[in-house]
Amino acid sequence: MILAAGYGTRLKPITDTIPKALVPVGGTPMLEHILLKMKASGFTHIIINIHHFGEQIINFLSANNNFGLTIDISDERESLLDTGGGIKQTSRFLNGNEPFLVHNVDIFSNVDLNAMYLSHLKTNALVTLLVSHKWKPRQLLFNREELLCGWRNHDTGDVRSFLPDFDPSKYEDYAFGGVHVISPTIFPLMDEWRTPFSIISFYLKACIQNPIRLYTEDKLRLIDAGTVKGIQEASLFYCT
Repeated sequence: MILAAGYGTRLKPITDTIPKALVPVGGTPMLEHILLKMKASGFTHIIINIHHFGEQIINFLSANNNFGLTIDISDERESLLDTGGGIKQTSRFLNGNEPFLVHNVDIFSNVDLNAMYLSHLKTNALVTLLVSHKWKPRQLLFNREELLCGWRNHDTGDVRSFLPDFDPSKYEDYAFGGVHVISPTIFPLMDEWRTPFSIISFYLKACIQNPIRLYTEDKLRLIDAGTVKGIQEASLFYCT
């Protein structure tokens, strides 16, 4: 699944006329970059959620014959469901026996998606999260067993965890990389969650009883192309 429904407010005024997913990175729409990366990694069936200027994404895919992939649209044009709600809505496509990969449309990296997927298969994790040591104000907190336990905002001092007597100093900070592998057993756990809801909020509660693990790689390069500066960095990444 590609999460592509956001407004792209950090990219205004570019996104006043086009969806974030179609903003060019190195001359190519970011959605195309992510689709081709997934295709090269062996993924053949992709779900894309849409909202802001969603019809432009539909037309773009049609004009390119879906890049030779099977693509289904999860339509959120009437109501934006946030990251958690967007994933929940795709249960009709993804609620099978196999884990599925979720990728933010504005995340560019050199991660080996196959290796990440295989790593997930070797564990009993509910979710495997791509993370890095890149500093961001908002960080996920993992224990020594590399299991998610909490969240911290360094700018505000806000800490969130459902663990009793949670001490953030005892955990390691990682930045979430916007890529996750998810087991379909997640969908029943989402039944009580009303949309819209954040997937990170869901993970922070689910991790108390379900293993949510980190995944990272040596020499991992991770770029958030949701800003003008990020697009410039991602463009250089594809030109070097």
